[in-house]
Amino acid sequence: MKSDLSGFAKALEVMARLRAPDGCPWDRDQDHQTLKPYVIEEAYEVIEAIESGSTDDLREELGDLLLQVIFHCQLAQEKGLFNASEVAEGLADKMIERHPHVFAEGQADTTKEVLRNWEISKRKVRADRGENNEAPSILDGVPLGMPALQRSHRLQSKAARVGFDWPDAEGAAKKLEEEWGELRDAVAQGDQDAVKSEMGDFLFSAVNYSRKLGINAEDSARAAISRFITRFHHIESTLRDRGISPEEVPLDELEQLWNEAKSAEAQDRA
Repeated sequence: MKSDLSGFAKALEVMARLRAPDGCPWDRDQDHQTLKPYVIEEAYEVIEAIESGSTDDLREELGDLLLQVIFHCQLAQEKGLFNASEVAEGLADKMIERHPHVFAEGQADTTKEVLRNWEISKRKVRADRGENNEAPSILDGVPLGMPALQRSHRLQSKAARVGFDWPDAEGAAKKLEEEWGELRDAVAQGDQDAVKSEMGDFLFSAVNYSRKLGINAEDSARAAISRFITRFHHIESTLRDRGISPEEVPLDELEQLWNEAKSAEAQDRA
């Protein structure tokens, strides 16, 4: 292996070596399908590194995510489909095409204008490719496999770029209250199908209200999950020190321990 290669070129060479006939058995057994879970896993680990604030962790996790990109490029190259250089070149061309206000004569003085032009450009590309039997939609391009809260946020943001949006958070708040009332009515009627439908509308509206407040609902939910885990661990740890477990304790005592954990968090933030 050459020792004077740049970091990216070295990574490509290492990947090719791992896939060689005398390379790593595990790496040689992989294909695009088997690698799908790792792409998702590594992307989430990048998110965790960002949230942790650790530069070292972020650098490492970005490398792990890049490994997945390089791996898929190597698999494609072996089949004569494309290589990493073509992927990078395609990305560069796409960035230039979608930033005419930087690389050409286009105009965009605000982020809103940039995003609107971006959507117009993407729809034009899809139409030229004939990707859909129907006319291209502003909502195209949001992955089905994306977490529901994040997907809701992205779809709402896309619709907002063409003006389909509340002018302020108050409108979204009123819609959320309306959906809450419809959900409660469905629960009162005992119609489980209606409850399921109204719950979806309520959650979708909650994401929209969150978006209008400038908060990403997915990030907010992840933070709430982390707080829940921390507080519940406090309950378990406290009871473990007393030689008992949560199922042996009445609910009011569990709530007291929960509130202790919340108070401790507030003191730490102060």
